[in-house]
Amino acid sequence: MVNLIPRWSRIMNIDVKKDDVKKGLIGIVVDETTISKVMPDINSLTYRGYPVQDLCDKCKFEEVAYLVWHGNLPNTLELRKFESEERENRRISINLTKIIEHMPKKSHPMDVARTAVSVMALEDKETSDNSPEANMRKAMRIFAKMPTVLAAFYRIRKGKKILKPNKKLTFSENIFYLFFGKIPQKEIVKAFDVSLILYAEHGFNVSTFTARTITSSLSDMHGAVTGAIASLKGPLHGGANEKVMELMNKIKTPNKAKNWINNAINKKHVIMGFGHRVYKSGDSRVPTMKKHFLKVAKIKKDKKLHKIYDTLEEVMVKRKGIYPNMDFPSGPTYHLMGFDTDFFTPIFVIARITGWTAHISEQHAANKLIRPLSKYSGEKHRKVVLLNQR
Repeated sequence: MVNLIPRWSRIMNIDVKKDDVKKGLIGIVVDETTISKVMPDINSLTYRGYPVQDLCDKCKFEEVAYLVWHGNLPNTLELRKFESEERENRRISINLTKIIEHMPKKSHPMDVARTAVSVMALEDKETSDNSPEANMRKAMRIFAKMPTVLAAFYRIRKGKKILKPNKKLTFSENIFYLFFGKIPQKEIVKAFDVSLILYAEHGFNVSTFTARTITSSLSDMHGAVTGAIASLKGPLHGGANEKVMELMNKIKTPNKAKNWINNAINKKHVIMGFGHRVYKSGDSRVPTMKKHFLKVAKIKKDKKLHKIYDTLEEVMVKRKGIYPNMDFPSGPTYHLMGFDTDFFTPIFVIARITGWTAHISEQHAANKLIRPLSKYSGEKHRKVVLLNQR
């Protein structure tokens, strides 16, 4: 006799045991990827096989963005074409500009970024086209326009005139120009470029998994990126770099740092900027980012943040065995560069668009709807009683 019960219904009726529940999907391998590999056992991270530290030393961000999307580092002609395309797509529409101008000044920039991508979806003629070619073109447009969007809101909030993108400038130089109307020392631009490289991609983190889950339903790239931005906003993910700066601002001076961190540990408070779901012996990105943080601190003649950093790190490692993650050095670095604290995570967005869109394309190429099971722990089966009998 033919079983008429759909296979999916049979799967959904599985009696899941409590021991089978993996909260947070800890230890669960859900798919394969060729984009990046996190190797906590040797404290390393690679993009397409290249150690991220080497990429920071020898490449600029545009080269790494090309690598994440295309699988190989570009040659001179390929890079020139890539940069030209990115620069041609930097401008945003008059309509989007007006929408940004009418946004509440107290809006979080992450909400601005999320809304802007949704508006881009309405304006893009290829939004519903999920072909590899269309997805790559859409990825470039979102990538190129996001700095313009965020800088426009930044300047509106400050009561300043919005600046138009400068095609003569590199990706990172253009961001400084759009925000501040000037370009800082090359060492500061390099530090910013390095931060973008380090934030570009990091495996199946929560925002990337969000993007892939949305994509698995065959939704479009703009929708998946919008969901990823919402996911990144949370303080347990991208929003941690903002919390790090808030923490340092609370401490105020280096001589208060030791007491502050000891009291926080004694009270079992969560210290943002420390610990990582994957890395247990330190985030592999931190040494590179810390090196550039210290360079920026020296240029800016900082006399307190780097000292607070060292004290907090020393005490946390000694007392708890917990090491800083990437957000710990990036927060104060962006602060010293002049960015407002609530723009730290949006900078993360600018970088991670490369990783998200690469994963979206990869998901489309070998798709399987992501639909995990759950263990029901609610009320047992019961009868419905009419309203007048309850």
